[in-house]
Amino acid sequence: MARGSVRTKIFVVSMRNAAERRRIFIDSAIPDATSWKFFDAHEMLHPDLHYNQDLAIVTKGRPLTDGELGCYSSHYALWKQLIDDDADQYLILEDDILADWSFIRQLIAEDHAEAGRDYIRLYYKKPAPARILQKDFICRATRLIEISGYCFGTQAYLLTRNGAKRFLAHAGDVTRPIDDQMDRSWIHGIPNLAVFPFPVLERSVPSAIGTSRFKSYEVPQRLKLKRFVSRNRQRAGYQLLGRRRFRFQL
Repeated sequence: MARGSVRTKIFVVSMRNAAERRRIFIDSAIPDATSWKFFDAHEMLHPDLHYNQDLAIVTKGRPLTDGELGCYSSHYALWKQLIDDDADQYLILEDDILADWSFIRQLIAEDHAEAGRDYIRLYYKKPAPARILQKDFICRATRLIEISGYCFGTQAYLLTRNGAKRFLAHAGDVTRPIDDQMDRSWIHGIPNLAVFPFPVLERSVPSAIGTSRFKSYEVPQRLKLKRFVSRNRQRAGYQLLGRRRFRFQL
């Protein structure tokens, strides 16, 4: 597919009643020629998803909050939508970001599926081991990197139809927040690619998901052994399949 003929749609995940956040996003210097839409965030679990609280405690060490289930469902719904859409790829943003639209316009003009890049993050929250795949990616001094491990955040990413299919195949059972699930490249097999330096930044505003997920949680006695085993299995799997292939080299 020639450059410029790829079909990209932009969706901004936002709570339906988040009028102020939407207003700020609209006023954030989006070029008039850039087509995009708000996507009303889900506030409850998507009907195609399955959530078991005990399994989440064993896997994550705590139950997931309603906000986390809604966030998970919102991104899941967009992936399902992409499968049947006439678009080739989606740029998925959240409503609390500031973006370099000049870079983004060049990024979304590329056919990333043809290049084998099914998932590209434009921002993440936590430093993690990474390796450089391509220098001068899209523009000079920008790098395409591959991340190993957890770096967190769903503020901004590009996803191809093939990437959506691959994520969906591993997303039906909800046991961890959506960004945790997406980071687990050593399980689902989708390379965790990112652009560095970031062309998107997160604004310093309260999270729409809430902060209750950061409170301490005491795992019930009946689940402590299962949690211990699960945690150590996860660590061993990451060490074996992921981290040893990477080193910091930004």
